[in-house]
Amino acid sequence: MSATPLSLSALTLTAALLGGTLALPLSARADAVSQSEAGPIRITEVARGLENPWALAFLPDGRLLVTERPGRMRIVSASGELSPPIAGVPAVHARGQGGLLDVVLAPDFASSRRIYFSYAQPASGGARSAVASATLDLAGLRLTELKVIFTQRDAVDGNNHWGSRLVFDRAGNLFITLGDRYSERDRAQDLGTHFGKIVRIRPDGGVPADNPYAGRPGVLPEIWSYGHRNVQGAALHPQTGELWATEHGPQGGDELNRVLAGRNYGWPVITHGREYVTGFRIGEGAERADVEPSRWQWTPSIAPSGLAFYSGDAFPAWKGNVFAGALKFRLLARLVLDGDKVVKEERLLTDQGIRIRDVRQGPDGRLWLLDDGDGRVLRLDPA
Repeated sequence: MSATPLSLSALTLTAALLGGTLALPLSARADAVSQSEAGPIRITEVARGLENPWALAFLPDGRLLVTERPGRMRIVSASGELSPPIAGVPAVHARGQGGLLDVVLAPDFASSRRIYFSYAQPASGGARSAVASATLDLAGLRLTELKVIFTQRDAVDGNNHWGSRLVFDRAGNLFITLGDRYSERDRAQDLGTHFGKIVRIRPDGGVPADNPYAGRPGVLPEIWSYGHRNVQGAALHPQTGELWATEHGPQGGDELNRVLAGRNYGWPVITHGREYVTGFRIGEGAERADVEPSRWQWTPSIAPSGLAFYSGDAFPAWKGNVFAGALKFRLLARLVLDGDKVVKEERLLTDQGIRIRDVRQGPDGRLWLLDDGDGRVLRLDPA
């Protein structure tokens, strides 16, 4: 891809800091309109020209930071221009589902300028999940003071099931989702490995003292929960502060989970999923007393990726709902909660064919999407 910025002259976007609240671009060309129970939705194309965009983060000045799975990180301006690739990104294992994946800003980014990102790190024997922090030099378009703060214990050959969502909790600790790497699925139940786990670390890579397995012999102390397959969506519940996550099943059994400390989420022993080739059931069944049940499950699989709770004002009817993007079924699932239970699903954008990789609520109170298929940044507005 050329390093020359790509401009969308048809877009007229503005961003400003108003009364201390970030206002992101609100005026742009509407590409399409889709229907919902809350009324028509306008799908606005903010930028295009990205290659397999994986994650986005909102910068305080109204711009966006976006990762591309092949190993690039770019700034998207308020007018939809793509910056040249940011220098200083480490080499990534950009094969299959691996590459440069999630990115989040440090809670104190306004003063520290630190970011955190996950990636598939080349290693002897194949590759492994890693997370690094770095200072983002916006003027120089480069990363400095890069530090790898977490590496998966074992590297294996294979290019699938990386997980890799990053979420800061309210105490400033960092959740990292780690897939089973497909070939290592039985080790998702093994507390001596990182395969099929969600871990929780301090921003410097240390282990929080209140982690559920801290100090227990034979168990990796950073483990928060286990029995996961491939968690590609994660977000904090805005009221409880708990981590929720979406997880890919095989044929059936995609899950939305409330992720609690020390809990077992079953894979591959307890699942709704079936084997790809034979269609046979996997494991012992769909539930067991010692396994935390999912809040929602999708059969057949929709391939969920990206998760966001909605608390904005643009769509008042959606307040308190949780949104999950879908890669395979190319839709946005709106899930209505009653406490910690899902009581309803509405499938949005089914007429648009968007392969949704990431879903975020912006500081403007709107939902923002990354289109993995066509390499676009999209925004949803009331029509």
